[in-house]
Amino acid sequence: MIRIGLISDTHGTFDDAVRRFLEPVEQIWHAGDIGSLELADRINAFRPLTAVYGNIDDHRVRTVYPRFKHLICENLSVLMTHIGGYPGHYDVQTRQWIEQVHPDLFISGHSHILKVMNDSRYHLLHMNPGAAGYGYQGVRTALRFTVDGDRVTELEVGEF
Repeated sequence: MIRIGLISDTHGTFDDAVRRFLEPVEQIWHAGDIGSLELADRINAFRPLTAVYGNIDDHRVRTVYPRFKHLICENLSVLMTHIGGYPGHYDVQTRQWIEQVHPDLFISGHSHILKVMNDSRYHLLHMNPGAAGYGYQGVRTALRFTVDGDRVTELEVGEF
């Protein structure tokens, strides 16, 4: 079992409220719009970071982090990108990745709207953690959960 913290759209913010929520996790996954390479380094110093770049991230961030990231966590296949859509509304490249790697969990960001939903067509769980940074959404959000074998359990929402 491994505890994961999931954030997106930090836009340069990683404050005490988000840190407190993520304190019990072992890894942080970031679904893009980090804000800077310096912030990514600060997050990585707090907990090991796996990330993708987002549309606001500059060339420095894009040289370190990919647009799409496929990983295996325990026995769970995970696909992450920043702008990918959601069940029934994936963009073309995301759909191609999903059909190629068959993830159990698909993660995206960008919308600043927290969503967790099943995709019955592709038999996967979709997560968007909303935005942990400041923006138009009002309430900032993040997720934390446990990966146990090939399952996601103990899903919790943080609101800031």
